[in-house]
Amino acid sequence: MDVTRSIWTWLKLLGGAGILALVLWRFGTGAFLDGLRVLDTGALAAALGIGAATTVLTAWRWCLVARALGMRLPLKDATADYYQALFLNAALPGGILGDVGRAVRHGRDEGDLGRGVRAVVLERIAGQVVLLVVGAAVLISVPSPVLTLLKGNVGRVAAVSVGVAVAAVLIVAGLRRLRRGRSRAAGAARTGMTEIRAGLLSRRNGPAVLLASAAALTGHLAMFMVAARAAGSTATLLELAPLLLLALLAMGLPVNVGGWGPREGIMAWAFGAAGLSAAQGLTIAVAYGILAFVAAAPGAVILLLRLVARRREQPVTAPVTAVTGPVAAMTGRTLTVVSAPAMAPLPVIVPLPADRGRRVPVRVGARPAYSGGVAA
Repeated sequence: MDVTRSIWTWLKLLGGAGILALVLWRFGTGAFLDGLRVLDTGALAAALGIGAATTVLTAWRWCLVARALGMRLPLKDATADYYQALFLNAALPGGILGDVGRAVRHGRDEGDLGRGVRAVVLERIAGQVVLLVVGAAVLISVPSPVLTLLKGNVGRVAAVSVGVAVAAVLIVAGLRRLRRGRSRAAGAARTGMTEIRAGLLSRRNGPAVLLASAAALTGHLAMFMVAARAAGSTATLLELAPLLLLALLAMGLPVNVGGWGPREGIMAWAFGAAGLSAAQGLTIAVAYGILAFVAAAPGAVILLLRLVARRREQPVTAPVTAVTGPVAAMTGRTLTVVSAPAMAPLPVIVPLPADRGRRVPVRVGARPAYSGGVAA
């Protein structure tokens, strides 16, 4: 199992790196460097503001799901954990290590690691479902290279759609049948369905989770628009929306290096197919990646402060002794005193009258010893 997981991890990283290498070979370094040059102070400030809004919204969504699962999660703590996770996702390969960390940390704090992990999984699923629904609606209704491609392959699209629908029906039917059993898998299925209903589909939680997910998606699109304007694109939001949503969908693919790879490849292809400049699409993708990293930068500060605080809070252990007797009797309570490390008694040198040049070390408190009739 560990070997398979390690191989899959390396394949994902190599896949993302391969896509980046292909794009770099096709367009050169100019478009990548332009993504750095086009960003100014205004764009970076906008990224920080948009990032703060979307982070608070997604942290609120996490709070809603966790509380529905019976876990405590204040918005302040959730926002700090989410910022840290975003920074780790952007800085480390794979793009999910930050989410794994916040799931494990929250689960351990609440004494239920499994439920903490499931809360994060459900929260992320809610965002991806909203992205898929909105993306599909826009891609099949707004003119774009994707819509042109779909119209040219109606038969294949219909066959794939039917296959997906049949698979979904079979999965739901299988889960319902599995829940009726008494095996461990049946218990896990019942727990999962119950938590999905409570965390995502209930009347109390569902609308709020949907609102937070839609608002967060709007923030991501706004960040893309900042990158597009910085890169010099004059296209309207309606013209860019299908291309930007397609890039967001590509970012969800598990083949990337810190979020880089599929986004750049899809943006270059989509802009070129739409009659726009493919190099400009690549520049927008690179600029978005940098803006997203800047938006997650507060997570680095939070991570550093937590590391410093953890080192300061490391306790210095010392033996504790309960004090009883007259002092405790006068105060009416038992006192505790932290004992200092035990030290050996110092030797006392007593000269002997019979031989003044000879000195015998004697420890204080030891039983008296006699030599020549003189107490030593």
